[in-house]
Amino acid sequence: MRQTGRSATAAVLLVIGAGLAVLGVLVHYGFMSVYGDVTGSAFDGLMWGLTAGPSKLALLLVTLFALIGFVLSVRRWMRLTAVAIPALMLIGMFAVTPLALGQRFETQYVSSPQCVTEGTAEPMASADRAAQQVFDSISHVGQFSGGGMSGVGGCTRWFKLSGDVDVLQHYRAQLTAAGWKVVEDDGHHLRAHLYGRAFDVMTCPRGGVIWAGNDGDPSYGQGRSGLVGTEICPHDL
Repeated sequence: MRQTGRSATAAVLLVIGAGLAVLGVLVHYGFMSVYGDVTGSAFDGLMWGLTAGPSKLALLLVTLFALIGFVLSVRRWMRLTAVAIPALMLIGMFAVTPLALGQRFETQYVSSPQCVTEGTAEPMASADRAAQQVFDSISHVGQFSGGGMSGVGGCTRWFKLSGDVDVLQHYRAQLTAAGWKVVEDDGHHLRAHLYGRAFDVMTCPRGGVIWAGNDGDPSYGQGRSGLVGTEICPHDL
């Protein structure tokens, strides 16, 4: 009778643990689809989610239920189930991580930079339109978020890369083919001029930043980009 009671208690704990495991995988997916780092691998994303998100707490809670269920279990299959629940939860988190990151990539990033914002007053509106024309004249690499800096000193937009791309070589070829004259190219950033306009691109560890403005303006509004590279690249690039 006592063993029957222990088995029943263990079974209830394992059912609760399994339910929490499914819920934990769904929570992990939701968190990663909003806050996940799209530049890393699925394993990197899982490790980041377990460190920075609620996934770690969910995994610990499920492991606790499974551990108590394991101790109370009197049958071998129940003990195997107790071991399998947190392991399958971790596998499930790993499986949904690339799906969540892909969803974030599609919903929060675009393939081309956007500078023009409705309702912007002059003279910023004219400067934004001029910068947008520069961006629209060439093709781009990476994925752009909606954030950036805009104003009469030019438009700056950041992008992330999901693969190994030679950013400077891409823009070097694009600008040359479009008739731009490269005036600076130091292997870290590239600046080109055309008809009074200027374009600058700088690489970051996991992406890069582009800027468009007048050829008399400093890139990114901060002077020579080589002097302030660490300030221009955000912490997540």
